[in-house]
Amino acid sequence: MLTSDSSFNTWMGREALAEAMIPVIGRLYRENNVVTSIHGRSLINKSTMNILKAHRFARRISKDELLLEETAPLLQTLAQLELGPAAIDVARLNEKFKAEGGGATLEEFLRAELTDVVGKRGGGHQTSTDVVLYGFGRIGRLLARLLIEKAGGGHGLRLRAIVVRRGSDNDLAKRASLLRRDSVHGPFEGTIRINEAANIITANGVQIQVIYSDNPATIDYTAYGIHDALVVDNTGRWRDADGLSQHLQSKGVARVLLTAPGNGDLKNIVHGINHDSILKSDKIVTAASCTTNAITPVLKAINDKYGVVHGHVETVHSFTNDQNLIDNFHKGDRRGRSAALNMVITETGAAKAVTKALPELLGKLTGSSIRVPTPDVSLAILNLSLENGTTKDEVNNFLREMSLHSDLRKQIDYIDSPEVVSTDFVGSRRTGIVDGLATISNDKNLILYVWYDNEFGYSCQVVRVMEEMAGVNRPSFPAMNVVEEAMSVLVALGSV
Repeated sequence: MLTSDSSFNTWMGREALAEAMIPVIGRLYRENNVVTSIHGRSLINKSTMNILKAHRFARRISKDELLLEETAPLLQTLAQLELGPAAIDVARLNEKFKAEGGGATLEEFLRAELTDVVGKRGGGHQTSTDVVLYGFGRIGRLLARLLIEKAGGGHGLRLRAIVVRRGSDNDLAKRASLLRRDSVHGPFEGTIRINEAANIITANGVQIQVIYSDNPATIDYTAYGIHDALVVDNTGRWRDADGLSQHLQSKGVARVLLTAPGNGDLKNIVHGINHDSILKSDKIVTAASCTTNAITPVLKAINDKYGVVHGHVETVHSFTNDQNLIDNFHKGDRRGRSAALNMVITETGAAKAVTKALPELLGKLTGSSIRVPTPDVSLAILNLSLENGTTKDEVNNFLREMSLHSDLRKQIDYIDSPEVVSTDFVGSRRTGIVDGLATISNDKNLILYVWYDNEFGYSCQVVRVMEEMAGVNRPSFPAMNVVEEAMSVLVALGSV
C-alpha cells in the first residue's frame, strides 16, 4: 500500500516527465510540422496538467492508463528522426510497439513504422493554401482557433483574412476580443494583438487581415497578397451555387466551402463518409450541418453491420443565434419565443441531408428537433429498426471498436460513464459520442444516444474538409496494417 509521501513523490515524478515532454512536443510541431496526440487529443500547446490528464484519459480507450515512462522516450526518439510533416497518435503508436515490436528497439520500430516521413524534415514540396473566413461568428471564430493551432511551420492551411461588415468604430477591437474570450470554449490559448491602422489581428504570430465588405463579389484579395484562396462562408446567407459563386468573382479566390447544408446539386460532404468524392473541379462544396456530421458516421456503421430498415432522428439541440433571447417577432414558427426560457420544437433537415452522404438510406429516415436552453452541446436520439437483430452489449462493443480501429475513428467516439452530462463534451474533436449506458436494444429495435459539440466538433469536421479540398493532409500514424484493415471491414460487415 502506498503511503501519502510515496504517492506524492510518484506524482511529482510524473509531473517532471510531463514537463520534459513539452519542449519536445513543441520542437516536433514547429520544426517538423508534426502534430502529436493521445487518442485524437492534441498535445500541442498543452500544459503539464493537460498532458497528465491526456495520459489518464487513455484508460477510457484501452482500459489502461498510458504511462509517461513509455511515451517520454517515444517522443524523444521521434525528435531524433528528422521527420517530415505527420499526424502521430502517441498512444496508438505505443500500443503497436508493445504488441508488434517483436524484439526490435524503439528506434528500429519507429524507423520502420514511419518510414515514409523519416528523414524528410524540410524536404519535398511543401505547399500551403490561403484561407479566408467570410463571416466571423460562432463557427468562424472556432475555425480561426483551429487554423491558428494547426499553423505549424507555415505549411498547410494558412489563415490570411476574415471578411465582416463593420459594426462600430471600434469594430477591430471587438472582433479581437471575441476571439480572445469565449463564454463556452474558454480563453484563447495564446496572445492576440491588433493593428488598427492596418486592420490586422495577430494571433500567436498569425497575421489576419480584417476586410470590411458586404459584397462577396467585389473584393480584391490579391491586394493583400492572397492568391488562389479557399473562402469559407460562415454566414449562411447563400446556400445555392448561384449565391455562393459570387465569391468566385473576387480576385484571388479559387474555391468556396459553405459551413451549412447546401441546396440543389452542391455536394454535402461529411468527412469520413464521402470526402473522397471531392474533385479538383469542384469549385463549391458544403460541409453539411453539425447534426448531419454527428449522426451520419454512426448511421453508416450501424447500417453496414445490421442494416437500417427505417428510423427517426430526434435532436435535443442547444439554442442558436437564429432564435430570440426574449419573445419577439421571428419569421420562423416558434423561434420567436425566448430561447433562454423554453424548449422549442422546430424542424431539422439533418435526416434528409444524411442521404446526400449515404444514398443507401434514402427514404428511410425522418427527423425533428427540440431546441433547449443550453449554449452548446446537443444530443441526437437515433430510433432505428434493423434488418438484423442485436443486443446492447454487442452493439456497444461494435461501436467502441469502430471508435478505436476503423476509418471512422476521427468521427465516432464512445463513452460508458454513468455520470457524464452535456458540458462534459464541450471541446470534443469527435463529431458524435455514443453514450453506451443509454443504449436500448430489443432485437431489431435499437435506440442510440449520440452526444455532439455542435460548435467545436463540427468545426473540426469543417477543417478536415478544408484540408481535403486543399490537398494538405498530413499522413497519419500509425496507419492501419493489412490485418487491421481486413478486421475493420469484417467487423463492419458483421462477419466477426
